Formats: sequence, structure tokens, C-alpha cells
Amino acid sequence: MPAEQLAEVSDLFILAAVLLYLLAMIGFALDLAFGRAHPGTAAARGREPVAVGAGGGAESPAAGPAGIEGGAAPPTWASKAALVALLLGWGAWAANLAAIVTRGLAVERWPWANMYEFVVGICFAAVTAFLGTHLRYNVRFLGPFVMLTAALGLGFAVKFLYTAAGPVVPALNSYWIAIHVSAAILASGLFILAGVTGVLYLVRGDGLSRLPSREDLERVAHRAIVLAFPVWTFAVIAGALWADKAWGRYWGWDPKEVWSFITWVAYAAYLHARVTAGWRGRAATIVQLVAFACLLFNLVGVNIFITGLHSYADVG
Repeated sequence: MPAEQLAEVSDLFILAAVLLYLLAMIGFALDLAFGRAHPGTAAARGREPVAVGAGGGAESPAAGPAGIEGGAAPPTWASKAALVALLLGWGAWAANLAAIVTRGLAVERWPWANMYEFVVGICFAAVTAFLGTHLRYNVRFLGPFVMLTAALGLGFAVKFLYTAAGPVVPALNSYWIAIHVSAAILASGLFILAGVTGVLYLVRGDGLSRLPSREDLERVAHRAIVLAFPVWTFAVIAGALWADKAWGRYWGWDPKEVWSFITWVAYAAYLHARVTAGWRGRAATIVQLVAFACLLFNLVGVNIFITGLHSYADVG
């Protein structure tokens, strides 16, 4: 298939992914709105079984058989909506992956060379982190928010960042793009999962809620950051090695380098505070959300608003 047609196919896969992400978001939102409620704290949950799978688990003793509204138990269709949403999510994930693969085939290189391709990759990584986590833990409460984030991210990429398939500047013709940028995308996907969970931690009220307890939300965010941090560390180191190969120096205080380091320090501060000072709860969550804000500015703001050696990744 000619490169032009492959590029068009990639664009169609992106549109399909956006549509499927939105449909999955609706399904997850219905499950979240009409599914079973959770008690406010892990202690209040008592002997409540942990729900697994798309169908949910046993009723919480704290919530009672009547559920959050005190009426009938949650409708059967709510769990079915979650299952359909999960299938749609996997379908959207496959379409997102197909868009990346066909884009790579069209340009005959690793498809991370501009902001459009980078954002498409990050959306894929965030959904991969969510779906991968769901294979082991019941985190479908994150579904509406992760799916909406992915849909908005792809929509933003198509509307404001789209770059036609084509060659890249010489600095990007390197195997380091597959190492450095792939690691940054993977870590960013996990950080996004943690960031979404952190926001939910702050908005969750006491008592019964559609969201899990704050302790469970914090646990999910912490585990995602523990996995992402060493990957981000590797990405920063790999970027320095690539800079030495491309520009003859490991570090030059380029805005992208500076904000990558600031992001690393912010997440290191979060992990350090938890280990040494025993920070938990709201204070730790605020620190990780500050780190998440640094990440978002590094991923998008630096490339769009600040000129530097990484300006080749700006809007095409």
C-alpha cells in the first residue's frame, strides 16, 4: 500500500479510536453512576469483599443491601454496561495501536517524531496502563476519566497538532528515538493514570460514594508512580546519551531538558516524602499532582510555548 494511503488509513483509525473511547466512556460512566457504592474508608469497609471483574463484587455491609440511595440494589444492566465499555475500550485501544503502526509504516520510521505522533502515543500508553491494571485489579471506576482523557487528547492532537506524514530532521534519524521517546511515553501513560486517580482522591467525599475509598485511590496512584518513576529516570538518562550523540554534549539546559529534570525531582520528592516522612493522604496527593502538572507542562507546554533544541517536535 502506498505511503499516502497508509497515512490516510492511520487518520481513519484515529477517528475510530476517538469514537470508541467516547462510547467506552459512556458505558463506564453508567456503571459508575448506577453501580454499587463504596464506604468512605477502608476501615469502614470491614469485611467487604473486594470486587473483581466487570460484574462487580458482593455488597458492602456498610452500604447495606439497599445501595447508596437506600432503594433497590443496582440494576443488572449497570454491570453489563461495564462489560460493554471494557470491550469498547479494548477496541479503541486496538484502533489507537493500528493508527500508530500504519503511521509508522507510512513514514518508514518510529512514529514519535512530532507533537502529533507523541500525543497519540501518550494516549495509547495511558489507556494501556488502565487496561493492563484492570487485568489484575478492579479499577473500572477510572474508566470514564481515562477514556475521556484519551478521546480529548486525540481530538486535540488532530485539531491543533496534526502534522502530515513525512521525513524528519536529521537529529531524529536515530535508534535513540525508539529508546528515549518510547520510555518517556510509557512513563507518561502511568503518570496520567496516577494523576487521574489523584484528582479523584481530592474530590471524593466522606461516607458512601461511587468511588472507592481514599486509601484505595491513593494505593492505585502510588503503585502507578512506583512503576513509572524508574522508566522516566531511564528516559532522562537515555535523552542525555542521545543529546551527546546528536549535539556533542550530555546536558545543555535546554527547556525540555530542564523541565524533564524538574518533573523527575517532583516525583522523586513525592516518593521520598512517603518513604522517609511517612506522608500519606491529602498532602502526598497534592505533591504528586504538582508533579503531574510539571509533567503536563513538559509534555505539551514546553513544545508549544518555549523555543529550544526540541522545537522540531512543535506543531507541524
